[in-house]
Amino acid sequence: MKIDDIDAFVEVIRCQSISHAAESLQLTQPAITRRVQNFEQALGVELFDRNTKPLKPTVIGTRVYEQCRSILREMDALRELVASDTPPTGLFRLGVPQTIGDVVLLDALKHLRSEYPDLRAQVATGWGGQLVGKIESAELDAVVALFPAGKVFPENIIGQSIGKIELVVVCARDLVPKRPCKLADCYHNGWVLNPDGCGFRAGLQRTLSDQGLALRVNLETFGTELQLGLVADGLGLGLVPRPLLERSVHRDQLAVVPLKDFKPVMDLWLVYPHFLGNLQGPVESFGRLVAASLKKIGDAA
Repeated sequence: MKIDDIDAFVEVIRCQSISHAAESLQLTQPAITRRVQNFEQALGVELFDRNTKPLKPTVIGTRVYEQCRSILREMDALRELVASDTPPTGLFRLGVPQTIGDVVLLDALKHLRSEYPDLRAQVATGWGGQLVGKIESAELDAVVALFPAGKVFPENIIGQSIGKIELVVVCARDLVPKRPCKLADCYHNGWVLNPDGCGFRAGLQRTLSDQGLALRVNLETFGTELQLGLVADGLGLGLVPRPLLERSVHRDQLAVVPLKDFKPVMDLWLVYPHFLGNLQGPVESFGRLVAASLKKIGDAA
């Protein structure tokens, strides 16, 4: 039996579809079907109930699937053992949310080029969840993103918390309350936020909903600096990581709203596949550089 046949069998079960498995492995559907049939012939058993839709494994097929996953993990470990002994070269695909990318990427990429001159970094931006999805589909090698503490990642992905980031509610300096208040006292001013999909916005909306309050969005737009400029002009409240506030050109026109019942903190996560080969060092270095950049901004505040 061949590893390629095992790989095709596992992917068909994972996708519950021969066509989706073919797309995932970048093969034709007949090629996937042929590999699965070869595997069944090598074992002498039927692994799928072909009378069901979506395609489901037989009882023995399910047991074989679990064993095959172990075999593929061991094969990945073997490849990693060999690959990790060679210097990293080629494309290094990274993902960061635009929220933090603007303030950390320049320094991080500069240090990476110095440390690994044969690597060529390629950076994608997007919401944290979207970027983690690209790790799953093998489109990215590492992601640094903000998620709540205790975030659970898919089993084929490692998530490592590398720091904590305080989020603050901000308003125009001349509108800041004179004493500490509650979210219910100021939420009606409305917000300047990222569009739907942003984890910050989702967390705020959950908190408001728990208090029986509605989220009123005055403006939604991408880009932290643009949002802070609009907040400084008195167009609503903003929600931003404190390090980004401290770096903002609008800092002197803004103030942190002293809230007693809303003090959100997010974890900074380094996310990557289980098997990285010789990219393990660059991935750890990238996470360390991003965390250090954000900490440096916070310490200077």
